[in-house]
Amino acid sequence: MNTSNEIKLDSKDGTPLYLQLARNLESNIYLGMFHANEAIPPERTLSESLNISRFTARKAIDVLCERGLLTRKHGSGTYVNSRAPQLLTHLVDFDEAAQQRNLRPGSIWISRETTYASRTERRHLELAANSLVTRLKRLRTENDVVVAIENTIIPARYLPDLTEKIDSIYAYLKRSNFVPARARQYFGAINATVDQAKLMNLKPGDAVFHTKRVGYLQNGEAIELTHTFYRSDACDFMSIMNARTTPANAGLGIESIYRDSMLVA
Repeated sequence: MNTSNEIKLDSKDGTPLYLQLARNLESNIYLGMFHANEAIPPERTLSESLNISRFTARKAIDVLCERGLLTRKHGSGTYVNSRAPQLLTHLVDFDEAAQQRNLRPGSIWISRETTYASRTERRHLELAANSLVTRLKRLRTENDVVVAIENTIIPARYLPDLTEKIDSIYAYLKRSNFVPARARQYFGAINATVDQAKLMNLKPGDAVFHTKRVGYLQNGEAIELTHTFYRSDACDFMSIMNARTTPANAGLGIESIYRDSMLVA
């Protein structure tokens, strides 16, 4: 990475240079210019290419280490944390999120079945009575380590063949021209049940992070209901929010926010 081309600091900006650099590095991590477990340029390289002191570069890196984005390894360098928080601005599934962090996603299937939708499923997916749904339950792995239990419910007409090979559900739906365009996602914490603890190598009652996502097609039709239960030591999420008084930036992702601030080339 050519830091002099990718990072721009503005001495006329009232924001301290170390914070400008920290924001640039953070932005580049979320934009995929640095991947999980990848080394960032050393302090010396940053200071020379950006014409700043090594102290300024070190202070910027300290900020991102405190935020959990970077990890220093003595005698080796500074690396993007494998648990860098997932940025909640783009609609991606488990596989894409893992790949963005340079991790290898995988699945261990528990069950696949087609049956009548429950009342709760009908409500979330806006289905009529006696509608059929396909339920997919699997363990999700990163680099062969189980980190989550995923339960996905899809109206059966979108997945009629249970023998179909599926790695990424979103990739499968896109191949079938049913592309999720938006989603509502809910977050909460629960205590692991006996079954969940056994599947994720936890103790019953351990904290588990629960997400519930309802995905929609472009026409507004609900296409998925997914409950994911994460080990609490295996996930972090971050969202970018704007004040109501700045509607021009409302809903923008991290790239647009930083570019509006002239912090990313």
